[in-house]
Amino acid sequence: MSDLGDWFRSIPAITRYWFAATVAVPLVGKLGLISPAYLFLWPEAFLYRFQIWRPITATFYFPVGPGTGFLYLVNLYFLYQYSTRLETGAFDGRPADYLFMLLFNWICIVVSFSLLVFTCRLLLQLLMIPLIMSVLYVWAQLNRDMIVSFWFGTRFKACYLPWVILGFNYIIGGSVINELIGNLVGHLYFFLMFRYPMDLGGRNFLSTPQFLYRWLPSRRGGVSGFGVPPASMRRAADQNGGGGRHNWGQGFRLGDQ
Repeated sequence: MSDLGDWFRSIPAITRYWFAATVAVPLVGKLGLISPAYLFLWPEAFLYRFQIWRPITATFYFPVGPGTGFLYLVNLYFLYQYSTRLETGAFDGRPADYLFMLLFNWICIVVSFSLLVFTCRLLLQLLMIPLIMSVLYVWAQLNRDMIVSFWFGTRFKACYLPWVILGFNYIIGGSVINELIGNLVGHLYFFLMFRYPMDLGGRNFLSTPQFLYRWLPSRRGGVSGFGVPPASMRRAADQNGGGGRHNWGQGFRLGDQ
């Protein structure tokens, strides 16, 4: 048990709490301590019955059973691996920035699912997989040229990993809506935070609120640690013998610790 405790404490803080909640909430529903009917995202109950906890519990709950257990464990593994890599890689020392990314992705996912439920009458009521996929997508884009290994020895660039996992989850779970929404939300965050302001020279639409910095102070730098001059300025710097291609994160092979 001490080894398990040491491993759990070694997980970076935000990922640790996210991982623990994603284990605890399904367990509570499985044991019947709280009815799973109260853990799903149901927009009508949220809006008209003031059941304001539903977007939060739906983020951590997953109905674990004989037909869904493997899909749950696979995505729990993805949560641990790629959230840890982001939090200790591109967001190292910046817990407020990482929490802001999770909050931004979560809000976008909640809004997307609510619109789909209202307009298309789709029963899309669980947010665990979309949020995990949005984080995995950001990691894959920050390490897009890294060669990763997947099942059966397949190897490809990390930028393709979210779409490979989309197909993989479709095979074992029968749906792609969760993964597709997660990928699209992850792309939205990556574009607004990195691609548009850094490569295209546009304004920065996303900025971590100051109250998050007061709550989770940076150990070094701040959000400006992400900052890299736009592409036009970088080319000028390169011509003057300075600068260089920005480094958004360190790559890892799939399954490496």
